Amino acid sequence: MPDSAKRRFNIDPAVFYPALFLLFGAVLLVLSLPGEGATLFASLQSAIVETASWFYVLVIALIGVMVIVLAASRFGDIKLGPDHSEPDYGFLSWFSMLFAAGIGIGLMFYGIAEPVMHFLSPPVGEGGTSAAAAEAIQLSYFHWGFNAWATYAAVAMVLAYFAYRHDLPLTLRSAFYPLIGERIYGPMGAAVDVFAVICTTYGISVSLGLGVLQINTGFNYLFGLPINEWVQVALIFGTMALATVSVVMGLDAGIKRLSEINTVLAVLLLMLILIAGPTALLLSGTLQNFGGYVAGLIPKTLDLYVYAPSDWLGGWTIFYWGWWISWTPFVGVFVARISRGRTIREFLVGVTVVPTLFICLWMGVLGGSAIELITNQGVTELGAAVQDNQAVGLFRFLEYLPGTQLMSVICLVMIVIFFVTSADSGAMVLNMLSARGDDNTPALQRSVWTLVIALIASILLVGGGLQALQTATIASALPFSIALLGAFWGFGKALMIDGAKRQVTSIHPPAEAGDADWRQRLANLLSYPADSSVQDFQREVVFPAMHSFAQELNDHDVRTQIINHINERGSLRLEVAQGNEIDFAYEVRMRRHPKPDQPLAGKALEDMSENEIFYRAEVHLVEGGQDYDVMGWSEEQVVLDMLNQYETHLHFLHTVR
Repeated sequence: MPDSAKRRFNIDPAVFYPALFLLFGAVLLVLSLPGEGATLFASLQSAIVETASWFYVLVIALIGVMVIVLAASRFGDIKLGPDHSEPDYGFLSWFSMLFAAGIGIGLMFYGIAEPVMHFLSPPVGEGGTSAAAAEAIQLSYFHWGFNAWATYAAVAMVLAYFAYRHDLPLTLRSAFYPLIGERIYGPMGAAVDVFAVICTTYGISVSLGLGVLQINTGFNYLFGLPINEWVQVALIFGTMALATVSVVMGLDAGIKRLSEINTVLAVLLLMLILIAGPTALLLSGTLQNFGGYVAGLIPKTLDLYVYAPSDWLGGWTIFYWGWWISWTPFVGVFVARISRGRTIREFLVGVTVVPTLFICLWMGVLGGSAIELITNQGVTELGAAVQDNQAVGLFRFLEYLPGTQLMSVICLVMIVIFFVTSADSGAMVLNMLSARGDDNTPALQRSVWTLVIALIASILLVGGGLQALQTATIASALPFSIALLGAFWGFGKALMIDGAKRQVTSIHPPAEAGDADWRQRLANLLSYPADSSVQDFQREVVFPAMHSFAQELNDHDVRTQIINHINERGSLRLEVAQGNEIDFAYEVRMRRHPKPDQPLAGKALEDMSENEIFYRAEVHLVEGGQDYDVMGWSEEQVVLDMLNQYETHLHFLHTVR
């Protein structure tokens, strides 16, 4: 792309301007009616808890079932992208990024606070008992584990599937393509993305505004920095300045590296706390509570405390379910962005099981250590401090461990990095949502959203509107979850069609081969052509074959077109229109591969010289590469291959009519 093009803003006016107007309009409305607004939203939340708790629980349960069924089914082999695509990121980088953007900062805030609060005030029974201790850890697993990540994974899977396999924009509107079709490109689609921008901005702003208190507490503990609103505003802008640098650096140089650093620090902190505390007791308790969590996952998911009514359900479980659902536009788009090329099974297992295991270890060690201090060592003041101010829980807990100063510094660094990664990944998603899914935009355009997040968080923090807007964001999960169920239904239909095509086979008549033919075929297998040879083959053999096949189809009133990108991308593509049904495409694409030389094993393809690689003329269909090479075939053989693939495609259309 020319430099002049890179400098121009690339925004979707139908999303960018309405979203900004509604964002700041709602903030001003909340601030203009602080008392009435808080009362209104509190009443709204109470009404939702009273009348719609069952629906939130049902949605979370259905999502969990869908994720498990898809991961175990034959559809799990389908890739989030063309069949030939490979993951853009290694497992460690992928896990680090999705964890940092998902709920990493929440674990720093609630890793101590939530188990302690459940222990002292359980939903049922007496607090402070051994039964309450086990229940507290298992409830923390429950709120932060599989159900939360399954919700993220389901939305991210739908977005990645339509974006990478059907070339739709990587924005929330694409999830509703099965429901509204091409109207995703009109006002309805724009409205969906505006909604996503608002939910994402408010979610990050509220989290930043509430969580900056923990950063302030850490600086106060380590350096004596005062705790007040203006210090917190300064910390917000300082954090967002770091996020802006990360956003400008891009996904690979910014978010990816910061996420990997925090993963290392999280493991280090976990090991230090585990070693400093009663190691055997913590590991035993973590394992036992994990077993209780797994065994009780279904009953807990469906438990609405019908026969023991309590405000606890609305204040904790329903609050969390609404919060996870309202965060899916942000986390879903981001996780989809970093997950291209993975199979549905690999994606679902990676996004649900692996984070859940780490969270159980984290909550088991940190929460178990805090409860052990309170029960066995009589540190009751820790429980009182957590109940009084959740933000100080982590730092007060560290006071009772050796190496307090070191671990406090590690925690403070982690909190700041988690905030930065949440903010810069959020800014990247907001930029994509307002730019038709494009994240290759000017640095200034990407930086706009970090400034918007900082302004809204600061205004709400000083004006006292954070709690009201947090409640409004969670309330938005109710209508959004209804729409999501429709999107999942449409995704299921699309997946059935995709799966049907993978199962279709047709019988092709065998081609006769003379003595010269099989000898030429063997010679082709043993040759390693250069890129110029493949391009010459595309021009001299493939193009005439496509032209002949297309002409024959045109004579039968079937519309075709040939797209020639041999010089630009080394590809030649024939497209056959099928009316209202799925079109047929046959493409011969030049792809490079390492020569089968053992000393080159493990060397990156990008680092190989031209004499270490060769090129193939590979066939690609609508669903991606087919992993076979037609280099050296005759024009008639290429025509026959196109005929065979077209016959298979027509047979597939017949099976799904």
